[in-house]
Amino acid sequence: MESSHVAALQAKHDGLDRQLRAELSRPSPDTAMIQSLKKRKLMIKQEIAHI
Repeated sequence: MESSHVAALQAKHDGLDRQLRAELSRPSPDTAMIQSLKKRKLMIKQEIAHI
């Protein structure tokens, strides 16, 4: 159970990372979107660390 939960969280984290890189590569990145993505990534990373 835990390993599948960790794998799901890792997949979400990777997806957010891809979104973040895409946003940063835009000519005029949305700073609010970047902050939101970083915050969500951090929350997932912390959840993974506490499992």
